[in-house]
Amino acid sequence: MQIDLNKLEHILPTVRKPGRYVGGEYNIIVNDWTVTPTRVCLAFPDIYDLGMSNLGIAILYDVLNALPDVLAERTYAPWVDMIAAMRQAGIPLYSLESKRPLTDFDIIGFSLPSEQLYTNMLEMLDLAGLPLRARARDERHPLVVAGGHAAFNPEPVANFVDAFVIGDGEEAVVEVVQAYQETREASRDTQLRALAQIPGIYVPRFYDVRYNADPSVGSGRSGTVATIEPNVPEAQLPVLKRVVSPLPPPPTHLVVPTVDVTHNRAAIEIQRGCTRGCRFCQAGMVVRPVRERPVQEVLHAIATILPQTGFEEIGLLSLSPSDYSDIGTLVQAIGDRFGDAHLSISLPALRADSFSVELAETIAQGRSTGFTFAPEAATERLRAVINKPISTNQMLDVAREVFERGSRTIKLYFMIGLPGERMEDVQAVADLARAVRAEGRKVHGRRTQVNVSVNTFVPKPHTPFQWARLEPLASIQEKHALLRRKLRGGGLKLHYNDPDETTLEATLARGDRRLGAVVQRAWELGARFDAWGKQRNDHAWAQAFAEVGVEPDFYARRERPSHEIFPWEVVSTGVHKRFLLEDYQRSQRGETLGDCREGCHGCGILNTCGGDWSEEWCCPEPT
Repeated sequence: MQIDLNKLEHILPTVRKPGRYVGGEYNIIVNDWTVTPTRVCLAFPDIYDLGMSNLGIAILYDVLNALPDVLAERTYAPWVDMIAAMRQAGIPLYSLESKRPLTDFDIIGFSLPSEQLYTNMLEMLDLAGLPLRARARDERHPLVVAGGHAAFNPEPVANFVDAFVIGDGEEAVVEVVQAYQETREASRDTQLRALAQIPGIYVPRFYDVRYNADPSVGSGRSGTVATIEPNVPEAQLPVLKRVVSPLPPPPTHLVVPTVDVTHNRAAIEIQRGCTRGCRFCQAGMVVRPVRERPVQEVLHAIATILPQTGFEEIGLLSLSPSDYSDIGTLVQAIGDRFGDAHLSISLPALRADSFSVELAETIAQGRSTGFTFAPEAATERLRAVINKPISTNQMLDVAREVFERGSRTIKLYFMIGLPGERMEDVQAVADLARAVRAEGRKVHGRRTQVNVSVNTFVPKPHTPFQWARLEPLASIQEKHALLRRKLRGGGLKLHYNDPDETTLEATLARGDRRLGAVVQRAWELGARFDAWGKQRNDHAWAQAFAEVGVEPDFYARRERPSHEIFPWEVVSTGVHKRFLLEDYQRSQRGETLGDCREGCHGCGILNTCGGDWSEEWCCPEPT
């Protein structure tokens, strides 16, 4: 049954942006509940404004609603004012399409793009009236399934999720639904055993984790992971990620938001995967191999999307869109075919070494929204350490080309706290930003703007830097102070993230199952919206860590020995741990690998070097 719509209408005028909560958007799909046997609610654990820009939700919404016996609807995390109003009015969390409570659905699918969304997921489960712990739910409750990049270390939230989809979801989510349909009337244990047999599905309760004794952390406390063992025959170890190849056609029946959202545009994924091997980049490691969409397929998608949505901007999405082999042809074709529509082309962070004059000129013909480059490090020595060997002269040449073709603003992404970083590398961030501004002023004078975004490096699972530690807090603060002093003056704008947020992210990213109790206690103490600076409740987290008896620095700021078993080894990206360790050692010697397309590096990924996905190792499997 629907929620009480009269109560909803009563509270909506009292909250900010009530349009977030009403649904009814153009292009939504509303199926008939009375004739559709299986119901899935796709849940994004952040506000509507961000969730509507999430391509993963859009893809799964399209895939599931194409099935004849399945309906898929959406829900997002209400903002704090709406949460309070809903709790006071007794309104449970509901889907936007049919206004039905989440408890009416068979499956709830959470997208977890980042670790800071964990407490929001708990908030949504509780607001829906569901038990937080997976073992407290049975076949009378919806299955809670989660996926996304944060699922590549599922352990910190293993207590709350029935099953994780590891890797690409387009095919896996269909198999999850089919397995549920076949076991609908069975016990929860039987349902989960059916899911565990699906490739790429991790069911946490079917694995036992044992920890080493560690006298250094006190009596009765334990240290690193000793063993991870399946406890039922259906459980796989490790759970190998799912990969779809070739990519299916992109969704074109896009839902048009009712309020202004973060990226109010049509997004098309032109390429999935990356061959670059940047040592800090989790996404570049976990989404291999590279799969590109043909130019004509992208053009057809744009032609279908525009009349259905009215969007005036197209985002060509990829980890590195300028590495798409036909990027120049694609952008030129978009300009030729859709020039009369005054269509803007948006590209995420670009690489200076694959950017071209021709691409700059082609984009400049349209209403380009600007250029963002991500050198990450400002010295050639440190760029070799992170395996992003771009010369400073290359970056300045590209900046000059962009400015000369009309753009007055460039955004630069950097990181501090990288392994092997020195203070002169931090100084070089300011020097490079000033040098880019100087190139712009040669063309545009004082109208030039260089926006510098500096994030603190977080060592992430499944990367060569997973053995590294997070920079000490005092050192991060010292580097921030240096950047504030050096990046002053007209045409320069500095933004950097809160180091406390970085500490929490690193702790959760590198954590094990013992952090589940911390996440739950922090939520009970009021933690939610941890990625929103003023909303993050540092006191709640500190108290939760203290009460549970877990030290954040054990996870975040501890250099890992080469032999340590990581909690996330329960899942596999297909990249061998031995390769990652050897690459970490190469980074310490300042050695680069270059592009995987230029030669196989023995990483062990299935079909890294291209071609159709198969179960054969592209590189010789280490003994």
